[in-house]
Amino acid sequence: MQIHVLPFGMLKNWIGTSTMELNEGATVADLLAHIEGDHSGPRAALKGIAVSVNAEYAAPGQVLRDGDEVGLLPPVSGGSTSSAARDADQPVLVALTRDVIESERLIASAKREEDGAVVVFDGIVRNHTRNRQTLYLDYEAYEEMAVRQMDALSREAISRYGVRQVTLVHRLGRLNVGETSVLVVVASAHRGAAFDACRWIIDTLKKTVPIWKRETFVDGVVWAAGEPFPENIAVNRPETPNVS
Repeated sequence: MQIHVLPFGMLKNWIGTSTMELNEGATVADLLAHIEGDHSGPRAALKGIAVSVNAEYAAPGQVLRDGDEVGLLPPVSGGSTSSAARDADQPVLVALTRDVIESERLIASAKREEDGAVVVFDGIVRNHTRNRQTLYLDYEAYEEMAVRQMDALSREAISRYGVRQVTLVHRLGRLNVGETSVLVVVASAHRGAAFDACRWIIDTLKKTVPIWKRETFVDGVVWAAGEPFPENIAVNRPETPNVS
């Protein structure tokens, strides 16, 4: 059977997008072992990655089917267009955009008379990282999956913390110093719930939503080392897989 492999971030440079032949009944773990055997390079890069099958997170034992699209997702740094976030009467508004994020407009549109608080996280590109001067950043995403994850994350925040509305927008493409990369706006009747939900959303997004950051400094370019995936998402290759 044929499996379409879609690597992201630093894995693109090693593996590249390809179609691979596997035996019927092969699992995600089998595919990872197959890739490791077929490609020379930094095999340790497969440790701790997450894997998606058809834009949904997958476990190592998941059986693959002919035509599946498998995403190889290194730890993330942290879908649609910015116009998706214009109607703040909806409880959840999520978007990926390559345009400048209009923070002030989105914050203002989130406010309603029944709200006692609107809490905002405005993530900004700073001019240095680890004592290196930053020139600009480039963000990329597995867009279909990222939008799904952002929507699910926002809805879980509403359920978990009892807030009224969540706006979550992340920018893709090239960003200069001082520009907004991600905006989280949480509206609620109570400030405590809004603070807790906003913090939980951005912290969880940075660990689970497939968005990657490439940093260009005055002295070089690197893919940002992402935060480790949660244990229920990260995939570790077994020692003795059954490969084709």
